[in-house]
Amino acid sequence: MLRDIGADIAPAAFAEARRDCVPMVLRGVAADLPITRVAQDGANLSAYLLGFDSGRTAQAFVGDAAIGGRYNYGDRSDGFNFARETLGLAAVLERILRAAADAGAPSIYCGSLPAEDHLPGLAEANRMPLVPAGVLPRLWIGNASTIACHYDRFDNLACVIAGERRFTLYPPDTIGDLYVGPIDHTMAGQPVSLAAGAGSGDSRYPRFAAAQARALSVTLRAGDALYLPKLWWHQVEATAPFNLLMNYWWDDFASSPDSPYTALLLAMTTLADRPAAERTAWRAFFDHYAFRPEGHPLAHLPAAQHGILGDSRENRGRIRAFVMQLLRGG
Repeated sequence: MLRDIGADIAPAAFAEARRDCVPMVLRGVAADLPITRVAQDGANLSAYLLGFDSGRTAQAFVGDAAIGGRYNYGDRSDGFNFARETLGLAAVLERILRAAADAGAPSIYCGSLPAEDHLPGLAEANRMPLVPAGVLPRLWIGNASTIACHYDRFDNLACVIAGERRFTLYPPDTIGDLYVGPIDHTMAGQPVSLAAGAGSGDSRYPRFAAAQARALSVTLRAGDALYLPKLWWHQVEATAPFNLLMNYWWDDFASSPDSPYTALLLAMTTLADRPAAERTAWRAFFDHYAFRPEGHPLAHLPAAQHGILGDSRENRGRIRAFVMQLLRGG
């Protein structure tokens, strides 16, 4: 069951709640933002956004009406069921409004627009106090659409500004039941679940039923928000003819300049093809030193004797420098 917290939660209390690394629904937390109040009318929202337009172009997904806004893999020569077009914001908004009025027109979707690049001043005019200082929003705008089930490598506060969004969530450890596609041939950067896009009962994905049994679903209306910890899988359906979501990404618990994903990729290249018995041995070492189910690996020694495993920024930097030296063959 999703944790549902009120819109009046204080930033410090929200930061503490995030340490549980579970999704949270924040009803009405974005309702009083100027952009949300304007967004009650699509034409007014377009005019409001264009007032911040920097003139930069972005890549948009354009799909025939026949796909029903379900952007995914397909039979086209590039392997997808939609086309990509580079457009300015004015053209995107004009085509969104046109498709919203004509169900037979191609749908359009433009995602992950950094506000500071495409709409300078928008973030300052619509401050979100619950996110850490310096974290700036991105915009996701389009017609009714379904974005394939994927995960993010950052923590995410997703605020619905216009329309509705239905999120279907799967815990990180369902990854094996989701039948994930390639990590280097993706629609928008992240690998997606092939099973979630196929739906129930597809014989190609017999383990998907186990993931479905653990799925969480929530519908957000304008002004509502969802906090998603990193690595939670999520399919996102925008159900109105004109939809806008504004989200904030950040790494809530970063302790070094490197992402855990970097470690994962390196582990794949060094461990995946070794014999099963050796992989089991390395798993024990990863658990002991990295995942630490029994606590700090040197807890039996005084802190002064922990060496580079001591908890300090300097020690993390020393480990990083040692790793870089090893990668260079030193």
